Amino acid sequence: MAEIWLATDAKGHVHALRRLHHRLNYDFTAKRRFVRGCEVLEKISDHEGIISYVEHGKIDGHWYLAMEYVEGNNLKELYARHDAVLLENVAQILIDMASALEHMHENGYMHLDFKPENVLVTRNAAVRLVDFDLAQEISEKPLKSKKNPGTPAYMAPEQLSGQPIDRRVDIFAFGVSAYELLTNQKPFPGETSTEILGRQTDRSGFIMPRQLNPDLPLSLEKVVVKCLERDPDRRYPFLSVLTRDLKAALYV
Repeated sequence: MAEIWLATDAKGHVHALRRLHHRLNYDFTAKRRFVRGCEVLEKISDHEGIISYVEHGKIDGHWYLAMEYVEGNNLKELYARHDAVLLENVAQILIDMASALEHMHENGYMHLDFKPENVLVTRNAAVRLVDFDLAQEISEKPLKSKKNPGTPAYMAPEQLSGQPIDRRVDIFAFGVSAYELLTNQKPFPGETSTEILGRQTDRSGFIMPRQLNPDLPLSLEKVVVKCLERDPDRRYPFLSVLTRDLKAALYV
């Protein structure tokens, strides 16, 4: 949806500049999501685990977002090459990811596209959550959406099936991401949304994390599996509870 530039302001400060693609100038859905992502970030960026907001607006009629420039990679890239930064710091990265999501929820928003690709990791293993274009306000009643954007592999069953959703879909997405980072596999693999939903519904093929990585503490496995419950009422109700149990499991 956007391109990223390295930009220097008049004072010599370096920023990352995210600019909506020219081809989307007349795509009102894309523009609405881009601007909403900017506005959400502006409200929640006062946390060390979330990319810092600088400003957003238009340049020559094109929407842009200026934000903190981070030297590092996203978790998807680190995971793909089994990078030492991830392998040596995975426990703290998991906690920091949960803490960033918790901050977002406490400020009234669901991410709705949480995945390793949207988590930047600096060279010293500090986490930055990014990309809030699909974020929505947390409401008292579950949210019903006509469209279902997102990344199927990280979407909860109720999200994939078009049912009303709430903050617990982010908890499911966290569970998928954690499972993947800890086992080198996705919990519910599939090429299509239908195939993934089928695996989520029929748990006969589900492999417990410790079967793939026996070094995992049993308490950590329980945390991850609870995030991945098919029924949202059986998942963690809040990120704060998840973060608490995660820290206890990892002896932090």
